[in-house]
Amino acid sequence: MSLLVALEVVTLFVDDLGEAKAFYRKVFEPEIVYQDEVSCVLKFGGAMINLLHASQAPELIEPLPVAPANSGARILLTIKVADVDAVCASLEDRGARLLNGPIDRPWGRRTAAFADPSGHVWEVAQELASA
Repeated sequence: MSLLVALEVVTLFVDDLGEAKAFYRKVFEPEIVYQDEVSCVLKFGGAMINLLHASQAPELIEPLPVAPANSGARILLTIKVADVDAVCASLEDRGARLLNGPIDRPWGRRTAAFADPSGHVWEVAQELASA
């Protein structure tokens, strides 16, 4: 029997909670489950994203340090979509700037990536029909 039941929450450390919350609300339009002065929990289907001010992160991850936003990408969060091109057009209309794509990948997906204001990289991916 697996000890893992389901992915429940992904916590993203953010430098400016107001800016992050505005970005996520505009781009994804999620339901806000909880918020206070240092965090905002957003519902994404069966999982949640916790936007947590980076000042609160040390107690959760000690003894590891909190990496600065400009240290480079360390995570890629992928969302499965039906039509990458349509989603990308919507993302750009909502102020998200694509880092790359849409591009067909050799592993059978069409993908595009964008980053939030704190540098967390998101990817939208469409399964391509088998040739």
